[in-house]
Parts: sequence; C-alpha cells; structure tokens
Amino acid sequence: MGNVIRYGVIGTGMMGIEHISTIGQLDNAVVTAIADPYPSSLAAGARAVGTNKSVQQFDDYRNLLASGICDAVVIATPNFTHADVLADVLTTGHHVMVEKPLCTTVADCQRMIQLELTSRPVDVHRCVWMGLEYRYMAPTQALLGQVRTGILGDVQMVSIREHRFPFLSKVGDWNRFSANTGGTLVEKACHFFDLMNQIVGEQPQRVMASGGQNVNHLDEWYNGVRSDILDSAYVVVEYNGGVRGMLDLCMFAEASKNEQELCVVGSSGKCEALVTESVLRTGLRRDGIGSYMDQLIARPATNHTGMHHGATYHEHVEFAAAIRNGQTAGVTLEDGLWAVAVGEAAHRSISLRRAVDMSEVVK
Repeated sequence: MGNVIRYGVIGTGMMGIEHISTIGQLDNAVVTAIADPYPSSLAAGARAVGTNKSVQQFDDYRNLLASGICDAVVIATPNFTHADVLADVLTTGHHVMVEKPLCTTVADCQRMIQLELTSRPVDVHRCVWMGLEYRYMAPTQALLGQVRTGILGDVQMVSIREHRFPFLSKVGDWNRFSANTGGTLVEKACHFFDLMNQIVGEQPQRVMASGGQNVNHLDEWYNGVRSDILDSAYVVVEYNGGVRGMLDLCMFAEASKNEQELCVVGSSGKCEALVTESVLRTGLRRDGIGSYMDQLIARPATNHTGMHHGATYHEHVEFAAAIRNGQTAGVTLEDGLWAVAVGEAAHRSISLRRAVDMSEVVK
C-alpha cells in the first residue's frame, strides 16, 4: 500500500454514504470501489463518490474483495448481514471498519472475535476497527477527557438520555423487526452502553430494563407481520463496587433541545455533555450547589459534518492513522461485543421481567 489508502465501501445506504462522504474529506484517501445488491443504493453511492471520480461498482461484495483495488473496507450493510460479511472480509487480509452493532447476537460477536484471531495474517499488519462513532462526538470526547483527568473523583453514576425521532426508513424496511436489528437496545443503544463501559472502565455485571413499543410503527405491517421494534426504555446497568449506569431512551421525542445528554457523577464532582448544543458543563462539590462552568466545544473543521456532529470524521482520521502507523484498533471487536451484550441482556430483562446477570449472556 502506498501513501494513499484505497477504500471499498460495502453497503451504500444511509450510513454507507456517510462513510463515503467522510472518506472524501480525508487526506490521501480515495473510495475506489462500492458494493450493494440494490441498484438504487449503488447509484446513490456512486453519486456520493462524485461524478468526476472513478469508482468501480459491484452488486456482490465478494467481487469487490477479490478485485485487488482496495486496501481497507467499511462494512455498512444491514445489521443481520454483519456476521457473514465480516467473516468473508477477515479471510482476505483487508483492513476493515465494521459499523455498529458488531452483530445482532452475542454468539455471533464471539464467533467474529475468534475468527479475527485465527485469520490474522502472519507478519502483516491488519487493523480491524469497530465502528462506534458516538465516542467521537466532540462534547462526548470532552466529557471522556474530563473523566480521565480525575477531577470528578471516583465515578459513581453515569446517566445517558437520548430523546430523538423514530427509526428512519431503510431499504426493504429491514429495521422494523427485532430479528433483523438485534432489537432497539442492540441496534441503537449499543453506542450508549459502549460509552458507559468506557466511562466506568469495567465490564458490566447485571442489567435491569423496562421498555416497549408504545407509539412508533404500531400500524406498520410487512408481508402480514407487524413491526415489533421497541421505541422506549429505561435500562439500569450495574458494575463492580456499586457503580451504576442508566439509559433513558425515547424515540418519539423530537421536541427536545438536546438529542443526547450524558451525565457523569463522581465522588468529587459532576460533568455533563449536551451533544446538540455542544456544551460541556462541569461542577465540583467543593464549590457548592449552583456552581458550574459551561464550555462550548468546537466541532471538527470539515466540509462534511454528517449525521453525527462530525464524529464519523474523527473516527476515520484515527482509523487511517492506525492503518498507516501499524497500530491496533482504537475500538476493538471486544468493545463491540460488550456493547451488544448489554443490549441483549436488557432485552432479556424486559422479556423475563427480572434482572439479568451478564454471565447469562456472555458465556
């Protein structure tokens, strides 16, 4: 591989185009190939690359992998295809970024981790990166940095609220069914469980959840089957030492100032990230109630901010640096496993109406 990294994007729906547009903003990077079985999606991907640029198009991603014109690939296909596509990519030696969730089940996540180990090239660097771009939102990065300074003391509580719009329409309406997505708390909330795990710095121990499908998609039927995708939930995650995390998810709450609000409370202080406003708010107990400082967090300087406040750009900058410098992934398949595992445990908790130990989910 020369200085220019040649990318192939597998899956050119909404997120695939997000990745194509982001790669177009990187230095010494080019999308040389795209793959999608749907002609309309493939055409949209080609438009995103740009009419003045040459890109090879494939209706079968396996032909893209065999083409020899890519150094790295991005997997942005529907959730339920991730395991099969990633398994094929891992046999080729390409650098790869796989979109969240890693897989729709913990069992498939564990299978991918084992396959990555057994298929790893000998004496050849390969970077396998788990795409969890919410880590890279500017205010979230600032919050993570504040926690790592130790100014908040020992982390005791992490609460995350996402109040947003319903699931968007996807090709074939695949995201209307839990069997295809892994369920909302895997498909959507894996981002937040990953952030909780990062902030606390430990593996989760137990999950308690309450949720349901209360408002969205209730009258949507596909081939005689009604949509079953959950649209709201509370999830409590317990860690060692009494540390707790909590997710408040509502997907019929467009009338919100901030789509996401993250709050970390430690023994010495409190820090909040208000994602849409891009504000970091920090207060220390020693200064008393009502004492805090707001800091406006700058977004990345890029022509393509994208759907995630510039997070995908930051993610790709680090992925490209890891490829060029022979480094391991900054976000691993193991990170992806644990994010999925909390979501799977939460769905199990809702179904069984009881707390679920993580040992029931991750064997």
